[in-house]
Amino acid sequence: MRRKPPNERIDPMNPKGHAAIVTGGGSGLGAETAALLAARGAKVAVLDVNADGMRAVAEKIGGLAIQCDVTISDAAVAAVKQAREQHGAARILINCAGIGTAKRIVGKDGPQPLADFERVVKINLIGTFNLMRLVAAGMQELAPLEDGERGVIVSTASVAAFDGQIGQAAYSASKGGVVALTLPAARELAQFGIRVNAIAPGIFLTPMLMGLPEEARNSLAASVPFPKLLGKPSQFADLVLHIVENRYLNGEVIRLDGALRMAPR
Repeated sequence: MRRKPPNERIDPMNPKGHAAIVTGGGSGLGAETAALLAARGAKVAVLDVNADGMRAVAEKIGGLAIQCDVTISDAAVAAVKQAREQHGAARILINCAGIGTAKRIVGKDGPQPLADFERVVKINLIGTFNLMRLVAAGMQELAPLEDGERGVIVSTASVAAFDGQIGQAAYSASKGGVVALTLPAARELAQFGIRVNAIAPGIFLTPMLMGLPEEARNSLAASVPFPKLLGKPSQFADLVLHIVENRYLNGEVIRLDGALRMAPR
């Protein structure tokens, strides 16, 4: 493999022609990311538990729709296998599947049900790890690209991992786990030429926020230092694409939040 001189430009990893898997691709951040990767020529498999949503996105972008609960081992194994049979082993994995619920540790009705905490952690953290381990195994078998790179994984954390608010104990813990997972995963998979990064979004205009009254959305936007706007899913997708293309980004968690630091409540 030829090494470039120090002053020679390093070509980016071009998604064109490569297989990509996007979990949570049926709506919001995942849907926008799947669309952008497809527009750049990637062969995209859209994974989601929402069958209608994933099919609509896959049809729109010319991708493959695969219904999958990322928390179930056998379901994830089957989904990755199906994507591989259709598109080949993925070089790109984007973990966007996740949920967010607000509930106090001890509320008016007593302690938070343990099952509620477990569900959030299982989807947001264990689901992320589940797909990471399976897709990385396939990436290891691929022929290396420029500078020995075989693939890239981008997970979705949250600013709540750092600035968790009252009522976000489960969500913050799960996203904090995604943050903590990123560096050791990047270090371990580096030997195979696989990069691992994460994005920690702030307040984004996802379907969940779209359900709020306009006044509430404006209030949230006003809390962002600059720009005083809710983040757009397209901005998240743009950062995903940059991470995919920039081969020197590895082991990093990038806040995408307009300098927002969440208040306690």
